[in-house]
Order: sequence, then structure tokens, then C-alpha cells
Amino acid sequence: MVSIIMGSDSDLPVMRPAAEVLKEMGVAVEVTIVSAHRTPDRLFEFAKTAHERGVKVIIAGAGGAAHLPGMAASLSPLPVIGVPVKSSNSIDGWDSILSILQMPNGIPVATVALNAAQNAGILAAQILAVHDPVLMQKVIAFKKGLSDKVLEKVTRWEQHGIEGLII
Repeated sequence: MVSIIMGSDSDLPVMRPAAEVLKEMGVAVEVTIVSAHRTPDRLFEFAKTAHERGVKVIIAGAGGAAHLPGMAASLSPLPVIGVPVKSSNSIDGWDSILSILQMPNGIPVATVALNAAQNAGILAAQILAVHDPVLMQKVIAFKKGLSDKVLEKVTRWEQHGIEGLII
């Protein structure tokens, strides 16, 4: 199971694609709000016990100071993937990116691009697929689907020129 956490429900539109891609691949997902600043006790309990509840990977999205991914990683033995969120109080997202990216040695957080929760979901699936041959085939099929979409556009372009790309 993958747990997707975020500091506020306002982060849900950014974080939803992580859940969608995981569900598409048949991975169990839980989604909840865990605020590093407003509910620190909840964060501590969640992060310390996630592995006991069967969670295998945590995806944590946060904007602004973005302490949620790093704090979750400091408390949990699980891999944590951070999603920097460009929030209303953000400095163009750079505060979130740097807060998640610049973790001290010993507390790794995998970091995806700003608002790139889908990539976090794909990365979580790839991590789980290392020990799950069925999921590995789904990840391979997903990536082939990406290639197929590009090649379909190339074919349309070659047949119809640039107007063939405009749908």
C-alpha cells in the first residue's frame, strides 16, 4: 500500500494524480491530511506506525515551508517521495522545492518536480515493482503507453503536417 499525505485539503488537486496512476496500476492507496505544523502529534503517530499498518511507500505533498516530507522521512523507516506544491503562500514553489530537496545526510527524501504528483505515483509503483512481477509488467505497460502516444503523434504529423497535431 502507498500512503499519500498532504498538509491541507487545498493540496488535493495537485496530489490526486498520484492516487490515480497508482489505482490504474492496481496499487492500494490511502489518502489523508497530515499537517506538519497544525497536527504534529498526528504526523509523529502516522509516520512512526505507517510500516506497521502495511504501508510500503509514503508520498508527501507540501507547499510553503514544506516540512511534511522531511519530517515523515525522519520518523519512518519507509521510503518517502516528496511532492513540492506551489501553494498560495509559496514563493513560486521554490520554497517548497528547496525545503524538500535539501535534506541532511541520513534523511533521504526522493523529490519530484513542482506539482508533479503523478511522477511520485509512478516512482512509488516502480519501487514496489522491484519485488512484484505483476506490478512490474503494469509499469512496463504504462511506460510503453507513453511511448505509443508520442509515436501516434509523430505518425499524424508525418501524414498531415503540423495541422495533424491539433486536435
